[in-house]
Amino acid sequence: MRSNVFQVDLSSGEISSFDTPLEIVRSYLGGRGLNMYYLYKYLKPKIDPLSPDNVLIFGTGLLTGSGLPNSGRFNISAKSPESSVLGDSNCGGFFGPELRFAGVDRLIITGRAEKPTYVYVEDGNIELREAGRYWGLNTLEVQKSLREDLGRDIQIACIGQAGENLVRFANIINGVKNAAGRGGLGAVMGSKNLKAVVARGNLGVPIAHPEQFVEKVREIRDYLTSSKIVQTLGRVGTPLLYEVSNHLGAIRTNNSQLNAFVDTLDAEVVHQYVEKMLSCYACVVHCRHRNYGGEGPEYTTTVLLGANVGISDTQQMVELNNLCNDLGMDVSSTGTIIAWAIELFQKGYLNRKSAGRELEFGDYEMVKSLMKDISQRKGLGDVLAESTRAVKHFGEETKDFLIAVKGLPQSDPHDCRYLKSFALGIAVASRGADHLRNRPTLDIMDLPPELMKKIYGVPIDNNPTSYRTKEHMVYFHENIYSVIDSLGICKFVCHGFNSPRLLGYEHFSDLIKVATDLDFTRKDFEEVAQRIVDLERMINNREGITRKDDTLPRRYFDEPMKLRLGKGHRVDRERFQEMLSAYYRLRGWDENGSPSPERIRQLESLYG
Repeated sequence: MRSNVFQVDLSSGEISSFDTPLEIVRSYLGGRGLNMYYLYKYLKPKIDPLSPDNVLIFGTGLLTGSGLPNSGRFNISAKSPESSVLGDSNCGGFFGPELRFAGVDRLIITGRAEKPTYVYVEDGNIELREAGRYWGLNTLEVQKSLREDLGRDIQIACIGQAGENLVRFANIINGVKNAAGRGGLGAVMGSKNLKAVVARGNLGVPIAHPEQFVEKVREIRDYLTSSKIVQTLGRVGTPLLYEVSNHLGAIRTNNSQLNAFVDTLDAEVVHQYVEKMLSCYACVVHCRHRNYGGEGPEYTTTVLLGANVGISDTQQMVELNNLCNDLGMDVSSTGTIIAWAIELFQKGYLNRKSAGRELEFGDYEMVKSLMKDISQRKGLGDVLAESTRAVKHFGEETKDFLIAVKGLPQSDPHDCRYLKSFALGIAVASRGADHLRNRPTLDIMDLPPELMKKIYGVPIDNNPTSYRTKEHMVYFHENIYSVIDSLGICKFVCHGFNSPRLLGYEHFSDLIKVATDLDFTRKDFEEVAQRIVDLERMINNREGITRKDDTLPRRYFDEPMKLRLGKGHRVDRERFQEMLSAYYRLRGWDENGSPSPERIRQLESLYG
């Protein structure tokens, strides 16, 4: 099987290639896993993430582009300019498959180009081309211009003005809304004078047993399309989660000062603004919205650019979603940082003179204007473009109102004070306050105890407000999500993210066998997952991350929730520490959150 790696040094213009050894493919699969393997190898500790020393890796999954349902995902990794620890983002759309069709499984980019540049990839050949005429364009404009110049049969991963201006939560966009959003990797591209990576491919993805693979794909497709959750996602998309969470009183509202909001952001209301439903590569779900002016919103947007900044008008929320995508900024960090700024205005840390305007929750024109200022680094926008680092500007006490972990604003729309497994998850997630690393959605489904035991291997307390056994849930979801990200499959069709009955380890084993002729057991997958999670921890430990950083926003500990079923709930500090210690024990880490010296030597031995 093929696993082609290309290294591009933007400073010298030098391009080289090599194959990933089969032993390493078996150890990390691809996608996120192999990205971590190479990031640990090439990334020097303590470097400035916006310096030429940072390493930017585009990596496709083991099954990306194979034709398997929902196999369009890829990962982009670097040191995060936002958090200064691990930066890694998973993205859908069509770019990942096209990169594989072009003969590239992994693209490792170092250095800094002297002038604006884009990387052009076609059928195993890579060129560095001038991008001066595209510099200054936002994400939709640059993709349109590149297609006018090169043809429509290309796929593009690019940055907008936010990335060029080194906004620390700038994202990388493929298409209208497919974003590698978390961690500010768009700013890494901007710091390297890299406007885009363009792929055009005709090589396809080799399949070991084509006839068996086609039959397996048909079987998997029929299995998935018969699922009720898949059918519902295909009709209204991820905003379906808003109503359930709002009923619980678990919606981040007004910078998490409140925990419930209005019903104008319910899925059925949002759906009135949708022209049609779209899909990513080989997708059977079709959960993406084409709205009248862009694509989206996702559930995350309905909360972070809706409830969290006080925007109740559905049309206004949709327009903020479209603007955020076009500017090339992460919607989670954008909504969190702006909401934080509004609360700082409420509390007197900002005033009309220092902010340049009144900051109030629910002020659509203000939020829209501030987003543009952030992308241009104008006025207050220049300060907020620093994301969580802006604490240094406003004063250390303002960190108390910032909903972030390890320097990364929380992506999960849920207020985690009610959901203790979610709280543990965002505290230990390797890239900061993020739900896509380990969120145990099954904790809010009230599943039968016998089913929970079958899934997690131990009896689980399925009361979402309980602290007991939650470490087992986070551990399990962290493992399977790392494997999913390494295969290049969408979590929406996989076990544990929205359902207990979608694709799991046994399906992955069958698919890998017919696609690559490699054999994997459940135990093999669990060992792969442990390697990935341990290696990510080792990367973060090198950057100074310890137990003290696996924590929560102060508000989650000290301020009880005020509304609905969540009323009165908060996270008890002592019981949280007990959960954290139990999680460390499951991981085999010490009490400070570090893998053992023996484990570190074992993983480093794979580097030869």
